[in-house]
Amino acid sequence: MPFSETPIPGLLVFEPRVFEDDRGYFFESFNQKTFEEAGITNTFVQDNQARSTFGVLRGLHYQKGHSAQAKLVRVLEGEVFDVAVDLRPHSDTFGKWYGVRLSAKNKKQLLVPRGFGHGYVVLSPVAEFFYKCDNFYDKSAEAGIRFDDPDLKIDWQLDFSQFLLSEKDRALPFFKNHEAAL
Repeated sequence: MPFSETPIPGLLVFEPRVFEDDRGYFFESFNQKTFEEAGITNTFVQDNQARSTFGVLRGLHYQKGHSAQAKLVRVLEGEVFDVAVDLRPHSDTFGKWYGVRLSAKNKKQLLVPRGFGHGYVVLSPVAEFFYKCDNFYDKSAEAGIRFDDPDLKIDWQLDFSQFLLSEKDRALPFFKNHEAAL
């Protein structure tokens, strides 16, 4: 099975089967049937892509309420440290985070369910980040949590002095003041 569980229920790492030879490689980055056989029934409706340089940290972001999104995230070029925070209020892992290195080399993907905050930091000189969403973006429903929240204590794998952040991400509220995701 190409899916690995994480310590947070519903948050899964997907490792596709890669066929390599002297010409290069081939793999299915997404196959609805494979996902359905694993009990994953999300219908993805939007693809997003971002290119960033070393130290860029994007997050922690999420969509609230009816606009909540599940995401299937991966890296097309370079490497990132990807983080998901459980914001489901009735979850046993509420407020816990999980991080994984995603890269063009390891081809791993992270399935982030609805009700999670999500972010990543670029570890390579450049990274091309790609993700599928199961709900459309809604500006009025966007929300987030500060990357350096003292209650979450996320180990971003880099020194804070190396981060490049948007003013918007610097101004996000702390976890104790976040708006409910679901």
